[in-house]
Amino acid sequence: MKRWLIVLGVLAALVLGGVLLFQQYWYYMPGVVGNIRNPVGPNRDVVWAPGPAQASAGARAPNIIVIVADDLGFNDISFNGGGVAGLVQTPNIDALGREGVSVDQGYAANATCSPSRAAIMTGRYPTRFGFEFTSAPPEFARYISHSTPGALHRPIFHEERVADVPPRETLGLPPSEITIAEVLRDQGYHTMLIGKWHLGEVPAMRPEAQGFNESLGIMQGAGMYLPRNDPNVVNAELAFDPIDRFLWANLPYAVDWSGANGERARFRPRGYITDYFAEEAAEAIAANRNRPFFLYLSFNAPHTPLQAAREDYDALSEIPDHTTRVYGAMIRALDRGVGRVMQALRENGLDDNTIVIFTSDNGGAWYVGMGGINAPFRGWKSTFFEGGIRTPFFVRWPSRLPAGARIAGPATHMDIFATAAAAGGAPAQPQSDGVNLLPFLRGESQGAPHQVLFWRSGPYRVVRDGDWKLQVSGTPDRVWLFNLREDPTEQRDLSAQHPERVAAMRAMIEAQNANLPPPLWPALIEGPVRIDVPLNTPWREDQEYVYWSN
Repeated sequence: MKRWLIVLGVLAALVLGGVLLFQQYWYYMPGVVGNIRNPVGPNRDVVWAPGPAQASAGARAPNIIVIVADDLGFNDISFNGGGVAGLVQTPNIDALGREGVSVDQGYAANATCSPSRAAIMTGRYPTRFGFEFTSAPPEFARYISHSTPGALHRPIFHEERVADVPPRETLGLPPSEITIAEVLRDQGYHTMLIGKWHLGEVPAMRPEAQGFNESLGIMQGAGMYLPRNDPNVVNAELAFDPIDRFLWANLPYAVDWSGANGERARFRPRGYITDYFAEEAAEAIAANRNRPFFLYLSFNAPHTPLQAAREDYDALSEIPDHTTRVYGAMIRALDRGVGRVMQALRENGLDDNTIVIFTSDNGGAWYVGMGGINAPFRGWKSTFFEGGIRTPFFVRWPSRLPAGARIAGPATHMDIFATAAAAGGAPAQPQSDGVNLLPFLRGESQGAPHQVLFWRSGPYRVVRDGDWKLQVSGTPDRVWLFNLREDPTEQRDLSAQHPERVAAMRAMIEAQNANLPPPLWPALIEGPVRIDVPLNTPWREDQEYVYWSN
């Protein structure tokens, strides 16, 4: 009897210990389950489908490369007068602006990852087809809603909506939408994705089902740059950030490959992933040097988790703060990756007839804990202040566009679709909300590409009409009105002085919303984002904030 009591006691202790461990580490489960369902194999070589041995005679359609950075701050590149800590230069990214056309007012279509990418792919407001929020598992929203001690304004988690959220793998771009890859493929282009997708993971939503002949990249919203304990990595974990803790607990070091012959595989990449994507892009360019190609190169840098290659970290010894130094090293690698792509174009004789578009999916994130990355603009990723949606926007095409020109804009992610389609000889797409920028970039069309632009994330809604910009927030219940010509950094709220304009612009927002469908899935969390300070700054009552829905 005594023996059985001991056994039962041990079993009870094990069960209790398991329960306690699960209560503490339950948020690791999405990554555990994901790796069980879709195991990561060892590294393998990728062979890009080769084009013809010789290029066909006569004029050839231009190659098209769209390069998208992830959470790149406006002030992270030296072209805009900044560079991380004023010390990290970005000569290769800067060269795209110097040798091409820079759009001064280039806008992301949304202030977070997934909707912006949906807009790039479709040329449409993502809210037109219900793609309003960034794809993330419910565990993510639940965890960050309970992990922000010290905040004056707490996140709101909508438990009652969880049952209405489809499986994470299905949160993506509806197959009914026409993508730029489909349009260019129909024009005879060989289409390739390298990097972050974040537009759905079920077969009908993956890149190969959305117009890409080949793809190699991260299907989720983020990924590891190197394994956590790799000797060649330097990590900066952000203890104050629940988003960061969730990513470290769940992200794999893995890429998904879809070959032109139908081959599929998931495996470990080779080395630091920013360099890996750049090298594979160079290989893909070489394989397709004799036929027109479209390459969507979507780097995941500098999105968290913050991980630097040790050689880049060591090269920035003049930056004293560890996190800033890691972040700067990531920007250094991103710039090197852009340079590697441009080198590949030159090596293969393709530089003159390749149009390269560079942008970021949104502004720099408040949760990295670094001030100034979106300077001189207020706001961060997840806000519709200029810092959250104003991005670098360069278009380079040596044979057709002037070098070193600037246009005011505004231009938007949706214009990438229309511009690439026009460059590739495709007919205008009637469903597009974008504008073909080529006449503006060549100086043939005067004026602004857009008079009116809209943004929406739940009850947080914005319209820009000419120089005027109105932001309407549900929580807190307030509006901001700015004249961007006189006040481009949104310092002076003019809503009290211009009530008639506020009412007219509110009506514009309501008219736009009246024609939009409901979101494809509900927002589970509303979280406070302070406009002027990063996450690791102590809260004060006088700090302005908005609630971000996702």
